[in-house]
Amino acid sequence: MTQFLMFLINGIAIGCGFALVGSGLVAVYRITGVVNFAQGMFAVVAALSATSFVAMGVWHGLAELMAISVGGLAGLITGVIAVGKRGTQPLTALLVTLAVGFLAYAVEVLIWGENPRSLAGLDGRAELMGVPVQRQYLLVIAVTVVVFVLLWLFFSRTYLGKALTACASNPYAARVVGIDVTRMAFIAFALGGVLGGIAGVLIAPLRPVSFDTDVSLIVGGFAAAIFGGLTRPMMALLGGVLLGITEVMIQAYGNASFATMGSLVFLLVIMIWQATRRPTVHKESV
Repeated sequence: MTQFLMFLINGIAIGCGFALVGSGLVAVYRITGVVNFAQGMFAVVAALSATSFVAMGVWHGLAELMAISVGGLAGLITGVIAVGKRGTQPLTALLVTLAVGFLAYAVEVLIWGENPRSLAGLDGRAELMGVPVQRQYLLVIAVTVVVFVLLWLFFSRTYLGKALTACASNPYAARVVGIDVTRMAFIAFALGGVLGGIAGVLIAPLRPVSFDTDVSLIVGGFAAAIFGGLTRPMMALLGGVLLGITEVMIQAYGNASFATMGSLVFLLVIMIWQATRRPTVHKESV
């Protein structure tokens, strides 16, 4: 039973990383209507940047904050490229983010090489319900909870958060009342970069990160975001946690090579479930 609880907590921590990536997808889609397939790249760039900053002698904590800023900058640059031109359609912007993600592969290999890198996390273990758990896992879970609470407060209680949401609901009306929709889109992508950066620096101590790690991150993050219909961060958190637990349990009690396949099956099931729910919601609203 103790071993099962250890795997469960580990799965929750991994799922929190997926949820943070998914929350970045939700933030961008909720504000711009664009599915940002470069979201996983933000986490990878931040994680690799953190390893470089630490190697340069920057203190832990400061190195992670600097790396998260790099993730935010990568998000802003992606936003400028994807939606900087007024009138860009969401599908076109989606393809641009996909192209940016592929371009980032070359940049990452050029700067950091192809070998996976890891980042030192919190040392030691703590007792949780009688179960020894690595402190880094607890840190991931705690930071994720704080981030999602702050996201909820930001979108529901602040003027900027409401302005961002208004841009997605009715861009024309937002422009009429003086909201710069393009600038809000840039903020959305920067926010997505920050959220991806947080995921990257938290996950790096748990598993090595390389230039192609964004594949698993975007699959997991997309599954989490789809669980919330690409609009609800809290449901994305739940979806990410469920996916993380599924992956860890497959690795622990099955075959580790099937973990990614489990993620894809999880994503497929969620997409089918969402597709079957939409007609019902539509009928009720009418």
